[in-house]
Amino acid sequence: MAAIEIVDVTDEARFGLIPPCANPGFDHRTCDYWEDADHGSKAARPSWLGIPAPTRGASATSSSSSSLAAVSAADSNPFAPVKRPDPNPFAPSVRAGSNPFAPPPAQSAPNPFLEGRDDPPVDNPFAPRKPARPVVGPEAPRKLQLLARGAGVFGSYARVLLVDGRAIAYCQFGPLSAYPRALRLRDLYPRLPQAPLPAVITCIATTSAVRHRGLAARLVEVVCEDLATRGFSAVEAYPEVHAPEDATPAARPDFWLAAGFRLAVDDERYPVMRREL
Repeated sequence: MAAIEIVDVTDEARFGLIPPCANPGFDHRTCDYWEDADHGSKAARPSWLGIPAPTRGASATSSSSSSLAAVSAADSNPFAPVKRPDPNPFAPSVRAGSNPFAPPPAQSAPNPFLEGRDDPPVDNPFAPRKPARPVVGPEAPRKLQLLARGAGVFGSYARVLLVDGRAIAYCQFGPLSAYPRALRLRDLYPRLPQAPLPAVITCIATTSAVRHRGLAARLVEVVCEDLATRGFSAVEAYPEVHAPEDATPAARPDFWLAAGFRLAVDDERYPVMRREL
């Protein structure tokens, strides 16, 4: 029997598990279609996964290092005239040092409420401890940084389903506020409930070799159960009715109906599928 595992995409190792899109022109690992309402794209962009080229800042740093080296070389010349800074008669240290009759500088009284402010906080063994969230550094792929934006508050924005260790399905989701294109699309339908705002599933996809085996539906079910534990009362999806099967990130309405969603808004292009949690 095949072993099925579902993992959160929270670091570069799991980001590397994201399976390829059925359409080779697209790439889940570089897609920002939902995150950028105006210029987002589903297209495969290999440059997003490569090592960034040196920036101008690096050149400036190199130039600064060269300048410092030149200064150091000049300072090591025993025949160079010694440069002394011009004294500033208005500097407090100069005035105090040059006047033997000046009173010593006043010292502020110690503040008992500021004592030990740099000391580490005292550990409270009875205080509830928050689980440590994974941290994604600035050198991580851009898409991984997008997926990690809410890691400290919301948690994961994506999950991958593996069968016998092989990744075959991908789901992207999160709070509505994380996806500006979804916000804009939803604004077209003012009759949708405005409070509380739902979570959204923006992408559900499997590799073409395992399509129609119920694995995508299984992944959606796990994601919906997880969203309910995070406090959401509903989740929505916005499929494209007329898009080819390999070109839409949000499946078809029939898929969502089978997954327990209902047709909240019947639109000829972007219907809204909704499931109460």
